[in-house]
Amino acid sequence: MYQFSYADVQTDSIADAKDRERQLLTRSIEMLTAARAAGARSTEAIEALHFTNRVWTTFIEDLGSTENALPNELRANLISIGLWLLRESDEIRQGRSENFEGLIEISQIIRDGIQ
Repeated sequence: MYQFSYADVQTDSIADAKDRERQLLTRSIEMLTAARAAGARSTEAIEALHFTNRVWTTFIEDLGSTENALPNELRANLISIGLWLLRESDEIRQGRSENFEGLIEISQIIRDGIQ
């Protein structure tokens, strides 16, 4: 019978969490891309912005936790990026912007940077 070490389980959990983060960002990017094509006042835009806001609100809460193992500077930078994404989403929702491209590009960069 094989016994998993704590380190093995912890490594798998971290890998699983990173995979889920990549999947959430990929879904957000797909939704934002569809919203860009449909227009800022479309149902697709409302759903994409809502989903993106939920994802980044959750990320920001996790990044602000003392239990988060990322280096402080990286956490602070990611929180700043997340806050920008939330503000830009609100600008689109309010009809003051149509910058889906910025949301998509930044989300792609963050997703691709998750190792």
